[in-house]
Amino acid sequence: MTPAGPEFVETPLTSVPDRQIERVLIDRFEFQVERPADSYALLDDPVVREAHERDEYMPYWADLWPAARMLAKAVAREDWSKHSKTGEKLEALELGCGLGVPGLTALACGLRVIFTDYDLTAVRFAAANARRNKLYDFKAIPLDWRHPPPDLKVPVILGADLTYEVRNIDPLVKLIRQVLLPGGICLLTDQDRTPAPILREALGYAGLKYDQEPVRAGEPGGYRIRGTLYRIRQK
Repeated sequence: MTPAGPEFVETPLTSVPDRQIERVLIDRFEFQVERPADSYALLDDPVVREAHERDEYMPYWADLWPAARMLAKAVAREDWSKHSKTGEKLEALELGCGLGVPGLTALACGLRVIFTDYDLTAVRFAAANARRNKLYDFKAIPLDWRHPPPDLKVPVILGADLTYEVRNIDPLVKLIRQVLLPGGICLLTDQDRTPAPILREALGYAGLKYDQEPVRAGEPGGYRIRGTLYRIRQK
């Protein structure tokens, strides 16, 4: 059942006392990214356990997933000048921002960014990582996809690994339809998880057009994961 209003989680900072700084290379950019040293430790927190029981919530934000690297690389290689008809700075909404690496890349490319996540602590980590890398043209807010603010409209939406569960697809597609401005673009990456065909079907039913291309990403020198980049637009 969809809640009557937006719901959020706030993982206590006491559950992530140990943190580490990871050097992340994305195309021509290098970022210093703070993250929990042990993401599994978050599962023991009572707040996280209660959120899981209530809404099947999992603190996926605490890891840097391959799909986030895929998306960040796509952002770095995109010609953003062709998306700005007036020459004004574009505003990008990052959904499920987690640690914020795709958003950091968008900031480094000259976009304005709105970091959003279901977990307020994830939003704070993303904002802190932006400041750590001397990137300041951003906002950071919690967002429940099921209840986006009615005045939230952007020309760019970014999302990585958001469809790992079938139940995420319907609210995600509805949000894209509501929030993406005409002529805008949504860049979405997926690690070719099982629900991917359902996502493509839902996009078609929603009247959204998309192109897709194979992508890969992984840690430097490590195993590279295959995935798909979707370029989604309003018809």
